Amino acid sequence: MPTPLTPHAGLRPKVRRPSLKTWQSRVVLALIELVLLTTTVLLARFGLEDFLHALTFPGRFTGAVLLAVSFTTLLGAAAVLDHWIRHCFPYSGLVALVGAFTALLANVMMLTSTWKDGDSVFYTSVFAVLATGSAAAAFAVWRTSVMVPTPKRVAVAVIVPSVIAVANFGYQNLYQPNERDTRPVITLSMGKPVLSKDRKAFAVPVDITLQNRGERSFYVLGSEFHAMGQRVGLSPKDRLRQEWRKDADQWTRSSEVNPLSRKEIHHPGHLLEAQPWMPYGQWIESSDTFATRLVVQLPLNTSYDQVTFYATANLARKDRLVLQPPLHFLTKSWNRNKLPAWVKEQRDKAKDVDFLVYRARVHENNAVDRYTRDARWLTVYWRFGEYGATVATSIARNGDEGHIPTSAEQRDVTSRYGLVELLTGPYVRNLWDIKNQR
Repeated sequence: MPTPLTPHAGLRPKVRRPSLKTWQSRVVLALIELVLLTTTVLLARFGLEDFLHALTFPGRFTGAVLLAVSFTTLLGAAAVLDHWIRHCFPYSGLVALVGAFTALLANVMMLTSTWKDGDSVFYTSVFAVLATGSAAAAFAVWRTSVMVPTPKRVAVAVIVPSVIAVANFGYQNLYQPNERDTRPVITLSMGKPVLSKDRKAFAVPVDITLQNRGERSFYVLGSEFHAMGQRVGLSPKDRLRQEWRKDADQWTRSSEVNPLSRKEIHHPGHLLEAQPWMPYGQWIESSDTFATRLVVQLPLNTSYDQVTFYATANLARKDRLVLQPPLHFLTKSWNRNKLPAWVKEQRDKAKDVDFLVYRARVHENNAVDRYTRDARWLTVYWRFGEYGATVATSIARNGDEGHIPTSAEQRDVTSRYGLVELLTGPYVRNLWDIKNQR
């Protein structure tokens, strides 16, 4: 009696395999291999560098994802050869399809990143070509009637890593630049004034402390402490509204903001002393504290009635950039060589203002940006003059130091590199008690 036909577990379903009998098929095979292998090399290069040297855990995780993707595309390239030529592995078409789809997803994300943040036309063009090529490769493999044994499991195996990759890409490029920073805090306190032995001068000690209470470490890009002397007279009668308006006009022309007073007559302050109070190019670690003491000396018969103290610091997060040492002195305003145009313009407008300019190379915190963005330089401007002192910083491409950024550009640079500007003051010390000592 004949045995009924039943499906046998060892039987393989027939799959239409591609062949190399036509030159079109050979060209398609060569192009698919070129796209997958090029994708493998580029992603492995970026991934290995990020996995070993990225400054953040998400950056190193991105490196691991890129390495896994490059390994997948490499397997896909090998599976394409088997699917087209040798026909040894029954599921080589499926592996080739997964590899091509993975390459498509990775190249689209890399193209998005380089288009949004990169400066390199070369890498933008390369990833645009690879994204187009990987889409064509996935379509070409799919058209060969790839056998999918368990579609649901394969879909899960493809979708889950894709979601992880997209989520990590979004975290790196969308959330992280906008996450809330923990800012260090500057505190300033004045000690008891001390008279000299001949009782003709006195000194006011000033303690400055920078406390980094957060989990981030910071580079010190610049710092300044300055003291301003002011004459403050008293009017024998109430001052009129017009005099208040004149006082308010001073706010638009100076960094000082003196109160509108019924009796006090505030004159513009004058710079008594200015200096850096933290070493440039160094850093302060998380949960660390930096403290220093400065001394301001004045003659006992000084004409000033008040001394006002200010302290500022410009910092950058160590997980957002690498500052290549040293932060070296570049030029000065009284030697006009290498000065940006805006510094020359400000110097010409205000003859009593001078600048010291420092510079250092900045490296990005991940491999993709390091390769796809032009080199950036940090420039620090230490400004001082008759009416105060300030520190300003900029991060720009070589030759763009003179460009005055828009508010949107400045926010982008501040967010990308984690720039923080701290300031404290004014702290006012009245000198009447000291000047009356005999």
